[in-house]
Amino acid sequence: MRVSRIAVLMMALALQPVQSWAEGEAGEYVEAREVTNPPPKAALNSFDRFEIAPIAMGAPYAGEEVNEEAKERLQVNLDERVPPVLTEWNAKEAKNSPPKTLRIEPAVRHVKFVSGKKRFWTGAFSGGTAVLMTVKLSDAATGEVIAEPEFYQHANAMGAAFSYGATDKAMLVRTTDLISDYLKANYAAAVGGPTGKEDDEKKGKDKPESKESADQQSTQ
Repeated sequence: MRVSRIAVLMMALALQPVQSWAEGEAGEYVEAREVTNPPPKAALNSFDRFEIAPIAMGAPYAGEEVNEEAKERLQVNLDERVPPVLTEWNAKEAKNSPPKTLRIEPAVRHVKFVSGKKRFWTGAFSGGTAVLMTVKLSDAATGEVIAEPEFYQHANAMGAAFSYGATDKAMLVRTTDLISDYLKANYAAAVGGPTGKEDDEKKGKDKPESKESADQQSTQ
């Protein structure tokens, strides 16, 4: 007799200790430090030209297939949102002579992602997912950093299981939305913007684990 995937999942759930759910929540991983990013030192329209680097990702995440998949998805999402905006800004007449260029350097600082295939077979047992990115904004000529906002999103294990990984992918889309929104919001005036972290009182959860602990879990 054929056993459905949901039936297998439910039988497996019955054998697991209850506390494993709390331990698998992505909110227990690395979060942004604050709910709101501070404003940059200057409005972005004080620059004339804008260039963006590919998303960087270092150790211990680089080279891991599932992390590289997450970075690739982030890059696709970011390319859909930010370059069109920069093209519009770059077309405007320069106010400075020589023109000032803002360099935008996004980087993955922490990622815990689950592939669609693994999510299909293991469901919530793969745990939640989370991503933390920073975006360094600097003067291309002088190297002066005018801002380095951070952006955080997560998807919980149960939601990802029942959506067959759709919420894992949506988490990456939301992250790039935050980045795009920050750049656009700070073009005319330096106002800062949300990091994506939830207010501790609103979410009613404990603080995330330390970076060292999260790194250990992300490599498992």
